[in-house]
Amino acid sequence: MTVASATLINGEPDERVRVHDRGFQYGDGLFETLAVVRGVPLLWERHLRRLLRDAARLGIGIPAETGAELRAEADRLCQGAERAVLKIILTRGASGRGYAPPADAVPTRVVSLSPWADSLSRTHGASVKFCDTIVARNRALAGIKHLNRLEQILARRELATNYDEGLMQDETGHVIEGTMSNVFIVSHGALLTPDLSYSGVAGVMRELVLECAPALALACRITTLTPEEILNAEEVFLTNSLIGSWPVTRVESRAYPVGPVTQRLRALVQEARGVV
Repeated sequence: MTVASATLINGEPDERVRVHDRGFQYGDGLFETLAVVRGVPLLWERHLRRLLRDAARLGIGIPAETGAELRAEADRLCQGAERAVLKIILTRGASGRGYAPPADAVPTRVVSLSPWADSLSRTHGASVKFCDTIVARNRALAGIKHLNRLEQILARRELATNYDEGLMQDETGHVIEGTMSNVFIVSHGALLTPDLSYSGVAGVMRELVLECAPALALACRITTLTPEEILNAEEVFLTNSLIGSWPVTRVESRAYPVGPVTQRLRALVQEARGVV
């Protein structure tokens, strides 16, 4: 069936948030994006766990019933959707002027469903470039999928039509992530992914790949990665919650095969997601 866009705000059909909501005013909040297949939001428990964990890191007080409310709202929107995209936004809620968050703020929940775009069904290898826009280092926000996405927006503007994704570095010159993805390389028989202790988003798919890797008897390390190490890698692939695992076949002028580790991990990830 064709999926129509729909949005619930605090459980009610609406498309408007209050102008004083801190998510709108300051980007004071978090979001999750989930693939929906046959009416089921994939990897729901992982996404919810990250949302609640990161809300606690930001000091956003979440009522105990929020998880159940979000699931009920997600199920309501996803019912009958063969393929769709579910997005959850959680903000600190509305307040008066000023950055200081009020102690009595009531969080705002936004759950929306959108049609699945053909561009998300990536059947080709990704063509990638290094972006000039950097990811700022800030340990307090590292790993969190917060609403402040201006760095990624600016980096995305750099991509020409012949590139699918851009890789972003921090001010030390280490590659952190893609504009919408996490990065993995295979080098000398080991699986490597950037350390996100100071910046970047710790993706749900990244977590899943790290859990699947031992099944292939792979040495797996979270470490710093330079552009040179990526260019010298044997295999490169990207992950995000909608695409899953996405092989990279070109980084600027350097071409890569879709190697055996990438292929085997992709199959394991698809099985773990429930998409075969």
